[in-house]
Amino acid sequence: MTPDAAPAYVAAVLILYIDLPDTPMRASHADEALAHKLYEQGVPLSLVEAALLLASLRRLIRPADRPPLSPIRSLAYFLSVIAELQQQPLPDGYLHYLRLKLRNAANALPTYVQKSTFSDDR
Repeated sequence: MTPDAAPAYVAAVLILYIDLPDTPMRASHADEALAHKLYEQGVPLSLVEAALLLASLRRLIRPADRPPLSPIRSLAYFLSVIAELQQQPLPDGYLHYLRLKLRNAANALPTYVQKSTFSDDR
């Protein structure tokens, strides 16, 4: 990864993060610093995206009889899933599956829970 690519990587991570259900509408300075740290550590963007999607799906498909979870307040919430996927990578094509699955799960949310920032370009 080159230093010139850092701003694009950080921006991509932050966009992926804020597009998720249960995340803030804007990233914080701490979120931006963490995204830059992930870049410096050489964490592939596809792995970060997979971790964000997987963690969000796990939250969305929890059994209905479980107590609701509080909103995600920081990109740091996803660090354990990033570490998990670094140890046990997903099979090829699974990222596409996660994108579709999250889109379907997010569309099933009540409108008062949905965000209007979910991108259609993925």
